[in-house]
Amino acid sequence: MRIETFRYTERLGAVLLRDIQKIIELDSGIDIQENDEARGVCKVSEATIHEMQRKMVIVIPIRNEKIRLFENCISGVPHECLKIIVSNSDTEPINRFELEKETLQQFCEFSKRRAIIVHQKNPIISKALQEAGYVDLLDEEGIVRDGKAEGMIIGILLTKLLNKEYLGFIDADNYFPGTVLEYARAYAAGLYMAKYEQCMVRILWRYKPKIHEQGLYFKRWGRVSEITNRCLNSLISYVSGFETDVIKTGNAGEHAMALSLAEALPYASGYAIEPQELLSLFEEYGDIPHLGTHKNGFKGIEILQIETRNPHLHENKGQEHINKMLVSSLGSIYHSDVCPEETKNLILEELQRQGLLKLGDEPPRPKLISAPQTVDFEKFANIVGDNLDKFLIR
Repeated sequence: MRIETFRYTERLGAVLLRDIQKIIELDSGIDIQENDEARGVCKVSEATIHEMQRKMVIVIPIRNEKIRLFENCISGVPHECLKIIVSNSDTEPINRFELEKETLQQFCEFSKRRAIIVHQKNPIISKALQEAGYVDLLDEEGIVRDGKAEGMIIGILLTKLLNKEYLGFIDADNYFPGTVLEYARAYAAGLYMAKYEQCMVRILWRYKPKIHEQGLYFKRWGRVSEITNRCLNSLISYVSGFETDVIKTGNAGEHAMALSLAEALPYASGYAIEPQELLSLFEEYGDIPHLGTHKNGFKGIEILQIETRNPHLHENKGQEHINKMLVSSLGSIYHSDVCPEETKNLILEELQRQGLLKLGDEPPRPKLISAPQTVDFEKFANIVGDNLDKFLIR
């Protein structure tokens, strides 16, 4: 793979925000040399990509997606990556989870691969979290709550249990297996190129095609992403004193991290999880004067943003889904300790303009989830590890 090197970096304390890097070539040949062939371009060899993927888990959160889309998604994950599917799909009146499990079983049988699939409300998982003192994911009945974030965090804990170094998230509603393959390759290349051990790769889709009467229209930005990015950039601009547009992946569901970074981040429940990852980094390591002294266990935290070549076409879930995403995303920014008044006003104006917030009201505060590193992991591992064969497909 040939990919642009870093052209611009915005710094906020220990957080380094790399501007967009574009993929130049999806397949750069079998030559193992990785020297730059042109200024500003880096070649990452196939051997390096495969080596990084062997250390990586791809976590696929899923809830009631079409089985054909799920099948497309798992078929696009590179062979070297271990797949962890965390499902919150219905089990009645139709047991969609069993359909997902059967689809994965058939795929693994033909492809000679292993995978993990677990329902996030599985009582074994709930018991392990309870015993490990990590009750942030549990509801009043002691069962894992509904929510994408909750499933993603279970994926993080399972990644640690399996002794992997990196994990990437890919949504299950993708129509094209080739897009999934490109995401995983971009994760491997970006994590390899990162200068710091604590790193994150966030994907910017090149286009999001929309169907019109005249045919496909290749839209540059998603409706929620454009607004979330603008508000995050407003926050950074007012905190730093210098206007910027560096953030272009505020709602990136497709992203990857070093496990050590994933463990250290506090998260937000539901659709607020992706922008909250950035906000948690700003709050913990951004050196924001009015917040006082911050813990800084990391010398540097690096966020890479990589633009794909393939367009992203996913399931259209309707305006209500879009509205929920927008309110959750902007709510996480609004209630962040680092959010200045100017950005809060921008958020209120946007939500009021769209009819999602009444005058005088504030967006709801998302439920925050403590960092996975607070788990008593030995207790979690003892319970889940003893039952791992129940989740393993081979």
